[in-house]
Amino acid sequence: QVQLVESGGGLVQTGGSLRLSCQASGFSLYTSALAWFRQAPGKERELVAHLSDIETIYGHSVQGRVTASRDKVKRIMTLLMTSLKPEDTGVYYCARYVRGNYYHPLAFDLWGQGTQVTVSS
Repeated sequence: QVQLVESGGGLVQTGGSLRLSCQASGFSLYTSALAWFRQAPGKERELVAHLSDIETIYGHSVQGRVTASRDKVKRIMTLLMTSLKPEDTGVYYCARYVRGNYYHPLAFDLWGQGTQVTVSS
């Protein structure tokens, strides 16, 4: 079954850290780039990190505070988030890149169900 499953979300205090995971199945990470997006209530989905064989791109609002990585053999992508702020609260999704502007959700064809991250002040 072709799918992405996120895990690792939760409630954390301001300044804390979280590690999110995304397990891919049914396709190879050797031929597909992945990304993390997040969506806060009432806001559009925004790019957190995009990982390809060429480079890793981070969203402006998280740059310097997150590190994305992937294990192609295990088909797992992780996102380590540090120095968390209340504005980091939202549902975090992993997605498979197809083509186009990777800052835009339409460039992705497969999404996980999301994992909730809540940062308390």
